[in-house]
Amino acid sequence: MAETPASILLIDDHPLLRQGIKQLIEMEDDMQVVGEASNATDGIRLATDLEPDLILMDLNMPEINGIEALKTLREQSISSRIVMFTVSDHEDDVVAALRAGADGYLLKDMEPEDMIQRLHQAAVGKMVISDRLTTLLAEALRSQKSQPSSRPDFDSLTPREKDILRLIAEGLSNKMIGRKLDISDGTVKVHVKHLLKKLNLRSRVEVAVWAVEEGLHKG
Repeated sequence: MAETPASILLIDDHPLLRQGIKQLIEMEDDMQVVGEASNATDGIRLATDLEPDLILMDLNMPEINGIEALKTLREQSISSRIVMFTVSDHEDDVVAALRAGADGYLLKDMEPEDMIQRLHQAAVGKMVISDRLTTLLAEALRSQKSQPSSRPDFDSLTPREKDILRLIAEGLSNKMIGRKLDISDGTVKVHVKHLLKKLNLRSRVEVAVWAVEEGLHKG
């Protein structure tokens, strides 16, 4: 039996862009657009009603911007994957989005094929980020790490936390990590919270970038 296509909600104030993405997604058998919103208020309402697998949301929107909308959705415990889709490659915007709980950050100047590939990855629970932003994030982390007190210490982690860190570095979601290690999502969440605190990092993406930088993801 074929699996149900991944449901996607688009939140963007540009109708033409929404239409373009919708047409791209409609060509894929395993993804479907289940809702569209032209502003964050409608987007939050739709997200609550539909609980889609994936929300693709613009950063710069009138009245409520993408970061505020993201924070609101996370406060409401919406379980959807949320990926920011924007023209902004400013370090502050990227870091703010990831710290507010985004599962990815994609730039609007991507090639359509690349965009679809990243959406496939996001829909199955992987973290997605435009290639050129990875370097930018690594730089931001490096400047943070240059202060000795805040340098992450891998050895402070328990063996289980080290396992989870490596899986985060592979871009896996809590659900996928839980499945792989045969533990519950809730247990993974607790471990992630502890390892973030121990490493003095603020988001899963920071953990992933740091782990890749240090070569820790190779086991």
